[in-house]
Amino acid sequence: MLATRTAKTVSLRSISTRRFASSDAKVVVVGAGAAGLTAVNQLHKSLRKSGKTLAKEDIVIVDPAEYHYYQPGWTLVGSGLMDKADTRRPLSTLIPNWATHISQSVESFTPESNQLTLSSGDKLNYEYLIVASGIQINWSGIKGLPEALVDSHSGVSSIYSYATADKAQQDIAALRSGRAIFTQPSTPIKCAGAPQKVMWQAWDLYQRTDRGKTAKVEFWTGMPTMFSVPKYSEVLNSLRLQRDIPAQFGHNLVAIDAANRKATFKKGDGTEVVEEYMLLHVTPPQGPADYIKKSPLADNAGWVDVDAATLQHKKFPNVFSLGDASSLPTSKTAAAITAQAPVLVRNLTDTMLGKTPLVAKYDGYTSCPLLTGKGELLLAEFKYGLEPKESFARFLNQGKPQRAFYPLKTTLFPWAYFEHMIKGRWYGPSGFVPPKFS
Repeated sequence: MLATRTAKTVSLRSISTRRFASSDAKVVVVGAGAAGLTAVNQLHKSLRKSGKTLAKEDIVIVDPAEYHYYQPGWTLVGSGLMDKADTRRPLSTLIPNWATHISQSVESFTPESNQLTLSSGDKLNYEYLIVASGIQINWSGIKGLPEALVDSHSGVSSIYSYATADKAQQDIAALRSGRAIFTQPSTPIKCAGAPQKVMWQAWDLYQRTDRGKTAKVEFWTGMPTMFSVPKYSEVLNSLRLQRDIPAQFGHNLVAIDAANRKATFKKGDGTEVVEEYMLLHVTPPQGPADYIKKSPLADNAGWVDVDAATLQHKKFPNVFSLGDASSLPTSKTAAAITAQAPVLVRNLTDTMLGKTPLVAKYDGYTSCPLLTGKGELLLAEFKYGLEPKESFARFLNQGKPQRAFYPLKTTLFPWAYFEHMIKGRWYGPSGFVPPKFS
């Protein structure tokens, strides 16, 4: 049966030329980003190791994207350290040949019936569900931002999309004088350190090219401090003061008048201030996807409501989530996924095999490799409770920028991501060695 708008369930037979035994899926993974690909590849290996093999029609990946992006690379693009073409791959080349890919988006979830609805209107049944659909960027949440980004003369850019990351680099390189304002919202965002990374790189460029006295870098953030982890926040704030970079905390960008190069910020008390700029780098507000927010899977904030340790849904035990879409109370980074994926995979495998209780626990590990200038990097690593969990503390002081860490961000991590992480064989701080759970 071919899938149609009136079909009750989508037929996997229509997606591949192979002959299938059933139109239902064993495991459905929503999202083929960093989290989805890492998890599904590790799950396949885990099931094979346990002696359980699944047919191609049993593992379904749902994602409408044409390309898969290495989003941490957009900071490097904006800093002039990477070609943006090197941050993407055709998604079709990354889908494992033992899985079925449905190139559609999800319209809604009905977890009570173990079913989801695709954008075509078709239904897809599952036994187990992994939600790894990422975070939604709300470009229109700032009045005038979409129009400013497509205006080559606006001075407004953002490293938060493939289309605009190189505009950030061009605008930063072109600035000769005036205020260069870098913003960060108070909402959760992908990599909370990214707005600073491109700022520090711009400041460094202006110092090296004798523009330090004419191009003035400023940081305007909706957050109360430079960084959520006190140890690293103190270091970054000291660095800011040392470099004479003004900052305004508790200020959210709400509107842009590109024609007059004016930005409007709203303070915590509701009052607004209007500032002139020559360069405005914008980190847009972000949040859970609308179709997740309105689903039974969501918590009060709209994220997939999972246990902070096991990554299993609090209400539906056959549903798991990781990465940016999840409610996990930690920074939303690719590094966090390297620690989350093995936990999810072990617990999902045990669930499929009927083993209880779930033994794998996630401690909230995440990392933010903060570029603070050309040739130096502050490697922030921490876990739940905003407590540092550092990999190299025995050898180097991770409480200060280090030149030795710089190649991690510029060379090692991009290579590890495409060659190993999304193929299910990179485990973050432990490298190629998967963690053990008792």
